[in-house]
Amino acid sequence: MYFCTKRVTQSLGLFLIGILGLSCLSTSIFKQQDHALAQQNIPTIKYRNLVIDLGNGVKTNAQLTLPAEGHGPFPAVLLIPGSGPVDMNETQGENAKPFWQISQYLTERGFAVLRYDKRGVGEGSIIIDTNVWGNMTINDLIEDSKKALNVFMHQPEVDPDRVSILGHSEGSIIAPRVAIDNSTKVLLEAHRNLNS
Repeated sequence: MYFCTKRVTQSLGLFLIGILGLSCLSTSIFKQQDHALAQQNIPTIKYRNLVIDLGNGVKTNAQLTLPAEGHGPFPAVLLIPGSGPVDMNETQGENAKPFWQISQYLTERGFAVLRYDKRGVGEGSIIIDTNVWGNMTINDLIEDSKKALNVFMHQPEVDPDRVSILGHSEGSIIAPRVAIDNSTKVLLEAHRNLNS
């Protein structure tokens, strides 16, 4: 009986040592897998800051977003800002930047996107030049959009045959005018704010 009990005890001991060893090994394997499977912070978007000459000494800042993968030319979307003093992101508060979010979304899906500050407006939707801001007309805004479109279409990463215009609020009034004057070059996407 002693022999049988000793054999069971040894077998049980070896079994427990085996389980402990497998447990340690499996933990090590899973840690390696987590490390091997964890995706690093891979940039999906490239940015290029531009300055657009609007004429008569007036310039405005713009930002081109491009997919990090591929060389283009990419299909493209020009974002035309809405009413009021808005920057290229259409900043409406600390965390409300709809044009920035739209540009990120589209660029991550393979589009080049250009957005620009309205004339006389700077970062954070602050009026930086009251003379320029206060004296602009709808025709100025239409011409500004045309100039932005022209700069955009001349970027080497942009496919000039696949350019869309997306306008928000006041931009939805400007976008058709720009599209009509460039009807062989662009597609039109105009979205009005239904609450205004």
